[in-house]
Amino acid sequence: MLPFDFFRRAARLWPDQPAVITDDETLTFAQLADRVLRLAALLVDLDAAPQTRVAVSARNSADHIAAILAVAAAGKIWVPINPRNGDTEIARGIEITAPSILLLDAQMMDRIGTNVGEKILLDDGSESTMRRSVRYEPLRDSLTSPDVTGVQAIKFTGGTSGAPKGAMQSYRCWNTKIASQCYAYGFNATDRFLVTTPLTHGASTYLLPVLGSGGAIVIPEASSPAAIVEALPRHKITTMFMPPTQLTACADHAQQGGVDSRSLRRIVYGAAPMRPDRIRQAQEVFGPVIACTYGQAEAPQIIAVMSPQELTQDANLTAAGRPSLLTKIMIEGAEHSPARPGEQGEILVRGDLVMNGYWNLPELTAKTIVDGWLRTGDVGFLDERGYLFIRDRSKEIIITGGFNVYPSDVESALSLQPAVAYCAVLGLPDEKWGEAVHAAVELRPGFTIDRNEVLRELRSTLGPVQTPKHLHVFEDLPRSPVGKILKTEIRKMIERGGNL
Repeated sequence: MLPFDFFRRAARLWPDQPAVITDDETLTFAQLADRVLRLAALLVDLDAAPQTRVAVSARNSADHIAAILAVAAAGKIWVPINPRNGDTEIARGIEITAPSILLLDAQMMDRIGTNVGEKILLDDGSESTMRRSVRYEPLRDSLTSPDVTGVQAIKFTGGTSGAPKGAMQSYRCWNTKIASQCYAYGFNATDRFLVTTPLTHGASTYLLPVLGSGGAIVIPEASSPAAIVEALPRHKITTMFMPPTQLTACADHAQQGGVDSRSLRRIVYGAAPMRPDRIRQAQEVFGPVIACTYGQAEAPQIIAVMSPQELTQDANLTAAGRPSLLTKIMIEGAEHSPARPGEQGEILVRGDLVMNGYWNLPELTAKTIVDGWLRTGDVGFLDERGYLFIRDRSKEIIITGGFNVYPSDVESALSLQPAVAYCAVLGLPDEKWGEAVHAAVELRPGFTIDRNEVLRELRSTLGPVQTPKHLHVFEDLPRSPVGKILKTEIRKMIERGGNL
């Protein structure tokens, strides 16, 4: 069985029920299936080879959902490209995966050059190139044999080298993710999932679990707290997924103006830790519906999960949950043996949720998946009840607003500034973002720097997520005896308010 079969089955069982709801249209399962399978036929006509890459980069829309499903139906590999990324990062992702077809909205058509594969416009309207697909008969049968080791998606995650890594998520990985989410959350045909984050990220992991259960995907006109809160009663929303910063902003808005959250069954937060007092606030505002999940691109979304009922208990407020249905977690202790309950170590993950490896990076894959165990790079412990607690990240990932930022990517861009001699990028606790990106620089002798101008340039290159919220200038960055810049000391200097 392939992941797309979950949707194919739902379209047979619930043809007349809503599948996708936007402010402009409501598509039944039959209508969505027709759009998906005609687009899949177009993709096959453009490139008949199986397992070739198709990049999708667009704002959230019904066509974006149809594009993701069509790539799966056509037996191709989905490469999500986040429109919020800077042009350099977008170009790198396309160069690395070399997609034969790109499905883009109008904004992305203008940002991506011509020296790429076939570009298809996803925007609604008679001028859309995607409308070519209506001439095709819907693709009736899968062209992909049910070899579950085949790759369904390549999702990018950064690396300490500054180069993006493409995690190859297999059909087996996706099937495991779908089954685990359906088991954990109990989705059914009455569910309505509100998309509040980009479909290139965590929101996409809920498409097939919800649709496969007969539920509907709802795309609001905007992702502001006001728009999200207003959509809850209007669409009888049962489920949302969002990072802690967005959940906190929605709770703050709802607390001030009130909210009708009677339809809600679960708000799942993930991508970053959430402060206990903020969890309690969200529970007070929305009800006992807050759930938690832990995952990464290498084992998507649901390595561990915490139900709303479990999260009402004080002992679980700082936990990430317990291992999901088909996944095993081990904490590596001394001499690579399993750690005792409460003993900290690197979090290792095993099971069909784990990726095949990194795209075209066999050596890094071999270091990351060892004897069948995925080395997550995160540090934590399991308590005597089997709950996972994440205490630190051995990799220097900054999680800001639910998005991963890799310091080396930002440092590489900063080092191109003529005035910068040395730089270091780190995350510091932030009330709004969870962690905020801070950059510390040491200037070349005789140079000065315009902080605002540098940040504007970085924003155009890296995008808003990776651009530092604060740029600190120091006469000398602290170093170890062998000349290594000490980020722990820089952190102390920033916290003391040191700056030029």
